[in-house]
Amino acid sequence: MSSSADSTTTTAVAAALAVEDLEVAYTVRGIDRAVLRGVSFTVAPGETFGLVGESGCGKSTSAYAALRYLPSNGKILKGRVMVAGNDVTGMTTAELQAFRAHDASMVYQDPAQAMNPTLRVGRQIIESFTLLGQNKEQAQASALEALRKVRIADPARVMDRYPFQLSGGMQQRVVIAMALACNPKLLVLDEPTTGLDATVEAEVLDLVRVLSRESGAAVLLIAHNLGIIRALCDRVGVMYAGKIVEEGPSSEVFDNPQHPYTVGLLRSLPRHGVRKTERALTTIPGILPLIGTELPTCVFLDRCPIASDLCRTVEPPFVPVGTDGTRFTRCHHPDLIAEMKEDLPVVPISVLAPSETQPDVLELSHVSKTFRQRNLSVPALVDVELGLSEGETLGIVGESGSGKSTLAKAMLGIETVDAGGVVSMGGTAVPSPTGSRSAENKRSMQMVFQNPDSALNRSWSVRRILMRSVQKLTGIKGEEANKRVEALAAHLRLTPRHLDLKPRQLSGGLKQRVAIARAFAGDPRIVVCDEPTSALDVSVQAAILNLLADLQAEQKTSYVFITHDMGVVRYLADRIAVMYLGRIQEVGPTDDVFNGPNHPYTEALLSAIPSVDGEEKVRIRLDGEIPSPANPPSGCVFHPRCPRVLVGVCEVSEPPLREVSPGHSMRCHIPIEQLIELQHKPIVG
Repeated sequence: MSSSADSTTTTAVAAALAVEDLEVAYTVRGIDRAVLRGVSFTVAPGETFGLVGESGCGKSTSAYAALRYLPSNGKILKGRVMVAGNDVTGMTTAELQAFRAHDASMVYQDPAQAMNPTLRVGRQIIESFTLLGQNKEQAQASALEALRKVRIADPARVMDRYPFQLSGGMQQRVVIAMALACNPKLLVLDEPTTGLDATVEAEVLDLVRVLSRESGAAVLLIAHNLGIIRALCDRVGVMYAGKIVEEGPSSEVFDNPQHPYTVGLLRSLPRHGVRKTERALTTIPGILPLIGTELPTCVFLDRCPIASDLCRTVEPPFVPVGTDGTRFTRCHHPDLIAEMKEDLPVVPISVLAPSETQPDVLELSHVSKTFRQRNLSVPALVDVELGLSEGETLGIVGESGSGKSTLAKAMLGIETVDAGGVVSMGGTAVPSPTGSRSAENKRSMQMVFQNPDSALNRSWSVRRILMRSVQKLTGIKGEEANKRVEALAAHLRLTPRHLDLKPRQLSGGLKQRVAIARAFAGDPRIVVCDEPTSALDVSVQAAILNLLADLQAEQKTSYVFITHDMGVVRYLADRIAVMYLGRIQEVGPTDDVFNGPNHPYTEALLSAIPSVDGEEKVRIRLDGEIPSPANPPSGCVFHPRCPRVLVGVCEVSEPPLREVSPGHSMRCHIPIEQLIELQHKPIVG
């Protein structure tokens, strides 16, 4: 569907959503600063349209403008939004309320914030139906049916729970059920799976796909995960600086991009199984223009590798590509796209062979951690055995509740391990409580958190943040400490200007660089990274991954990298440990884990990865949710959800962690030869 009025294949009247030449500005200090600069697109009933682009490009503003949910300083300067033929931009307050109640719904990124934590789930869903005029009995029946539609097996039990008692995936299903209560003509999804595990993410995407087809609702999906857009969307619009720069069927846009920005986004991804030992990831140079920046010609001009004098003097029109009228690009030189050269510098191999005489920099032996909750013993870690070599990256993956974060806290000494468990650094056991560790032990192991906003003091300058870390970790004071801060900043590609800014004045990528710089202030031997790139755009993510690989190659630092992004962990990790219910289910070299044979749980995780390349694969669905650690299943803890369970065996005894090839071990009763045969004949799911 075209983004220009004279070349559409679906008229605004027929479209469920038609955004026409929309201009939106935010008033900042009394000045209107442009955010959307003439955005147009249409979405047909039953169709899913995706918007992608870096943070600040206008994706979310487009979505919020479609429902008139703009903040108080936001204003529509020009254009209109048509939903089922009705002009949303011209509605009165009463008409707008009726429109939101009956014709449109929105699903937000964080389902926990979309529900009232003090009310039971059932009461909140029932309210969605009573607002539509149903009586209490009708609303009760409708609520149960809504939960069944979103594939919740025991809706009565779920309705009796509070939101915090549900997993992230269950919470998102409940929110989708509430959003679909009015049978909306338009469903807007704003990063609906960002905080979800790969398996839950895949289930939510399947659900949205089915419900959209069944209800005929138009779906507008905002996401920075290009694999999700490829898997779910019929068409995609690529946004940059408030304009759609490319549009077309998702498969065609991703397989054959026709704008330099789209090419840049796709080249930033770790695709086709590329590893850090092969090449660095390509990044888009420069930064997105700030809102309100005057952009008289091409909005991508300053970052474009094929820009010409024509681009500097004439604004490129939104023109069709090909003859079928489904592809469009805002570029003067689509004929040069194929000639764009990839700069693929080689990253030095940072994998070091473990020494037979020198101990691992970190070793966990029989590490368990049991919490006490309401007089119950809750085992979060069970007999974990792991080692970490110098210069190695160990990836830790698994669903939420599998024990990944508890394992990281046990390494750092934040959590005291159970009696009998030993955490060793350089061959010497270290005490569990961080406060009992020596200054050298504390300096040797640092952490990079998922959210730099929460990890950095907003009222301090970057220089003060780094200065404090340098002084505390190294004991260096005065001018020598300041020189070390400046050298550290330069090493992390932070300019002297950045040192005098506060975190709130920095982009997400720059804030994460500051967090990494702080972690490296004392030249640590080990850095624990907890989802450090999950909230970043793909280009910024690529820059951070390159930076981590460079630092590791130069300083032989070892990483423990916790993530649910299997593409990222495949690129950066040398070995991968797969966790489930506090136990290591599989551990081995990255290539072995991805190429198989796999533990059935790993097999399911890998099958759930959305591919931006459109790879055809059968997804293995896991029944139910991860069990409570307070009441783990007998035998193999994975057997209630395992698609390859051996009845009479798996539920009786827990399998040991056994080696299936050098350095590659898994915890499974199925003989390896049989497992290989089964995985060559995948389950039809």
